[in-house]
Amino acid sequence: MNSRLTPKGIKQANLIAEKLKEKTFQIAFKTSLSRSANSLKIVLKYHPECKKVIIDDRMIERSYGDMERKHHQTIIKKYGEKQFDLWHRSYDVPPPRGESIRMVEKRVLSFVKDLLTLMKREKVNVVLSAHNNSMRPFRRYFENLTINEMMALENPYDKYFDYTIEC
Repeated sequence: MNSRLTPKGIKQANLIAEKLKEKTFQIAFKTSLSRSANSLKIVLKYHPECKKVIIDDRMIERSYGDMERKHHQTIIKKYGEKQFDLWHRSYDVPPPRGESIRMVEKRVLSFVKDLLTLMKREKVNVVLSAHNNSMRPFRRYFENLTINEMMALENPYDKYFDYTIEC
């Protein structure tokens, strides 16, 4: 769902920008969703050295299919809490016409493979503006988490994750 950054989201993006102020990035990645682009724009105001911004939707937010744009309570009322929890928090079970976390992980890992190749070949630092459910597979990969550990993650919106890649 392509929703805008809320005032709270803008505040959180500014906090991240301040925290990343002293870092250096040659390449930035965002998704086609406006909140990814707008968050990245806020971060990059401190990074004139970053000359290349790439859109890659392999790290886009999880599609909730028929559940998108519906309040949780509406879905719970229609299908029950047990079914909602299964769709919302299951690794393997996608919501109707949506994606499971396993499906998100597959596309994120494809992105990671290409990202690592690029970073090693060009010897660059990168910054990513991704989304909550795509962050889970990133963190699983870089932090060597189990599926259960990944599924239990609650990603803070006012923090960033910094990983070092060995060349």
